[in-house]
Amino acid sequence: MPLKYLHTMVRVLDLEKSMAFYRLLGLEETRRIDNEGGRFTLVFMAAPGQPECPVELTYNWDGDDGLPSDSRHFGHLAYEVDNIYETCAFLQANGVVINRPPRDGRMAFVRSPDNVSIEILQANGSLAPMEPWASMGNTGHW
Repeated sequence: MPLKYLHTMVRVLDLEKSMAFYRLLGLEETRRIDNEGGRFTLVFMAAPGQPECPVELTYNWDGDDGLPSDSRHFGHLAYEVDNIYETCAFLQANGVVINRPPRDGRMAFVRSPDNVSIEILQANGSLAPMEPWASMGNTGHW
């Protein structure tokens, strides 16, 4: 039986704040469903030119008391970038904590406002190590 990937869903506590974070990563809103009967909003966001690989942000209008405080059971989302140092510098300049800096020029981790781990990977192999990243330590979990 063949399978077709549809999306990855994450619950969010503040839809606008979460959307702003994913926009910083370069994702765009591709679809939105406001369900008044179920009292929730689904926002699908994907990298440009990749609408078939979205993350679904699920926002429950009446809150979500059951949302875990640490989403480590989920794992992470992963995105490839052209220049990991430029991407991390941009995210950091916009208030995002770089939890695992790209010391190796290959991999970094950040967290969304809802504590979802996001892996950022350098396209086409590693870049040469450079400061300030090469000597920067980890912050929190990733």
